[in-house]
Amino acid sequence: MPQMPKDPAKMDALLQAVSQKLGVPADTLRKELQAGKFDAALAQMRPQEAAAFQKILSNPQLLQQMMSSKQAKALYEKLKG
Repeated sequence: MPQMPKDPAKMDALLQAVSQKLGVPADTLRKELQAGKFDAALAQMRPQEAAAFQKILSNPQLLQQMMSSKQAKALYEKLKG
């Protein structure tokens, strides 16, 4: 599974990219990630997407499978620059 960037600049860039995509302030995303919550992100998703996201988060096998996909790895590499 890809690791989150340890470099603060890379983490900021990743948060900014997600922030722009979801329309949620990067600071809000950072606080929620640190608290293990995703309320602001889920509120911006369509109900079907939010339900699918929660289903994946609640199933470690599905999460691992998703994060191991070629698409997830490519997106992660693109976002981290």
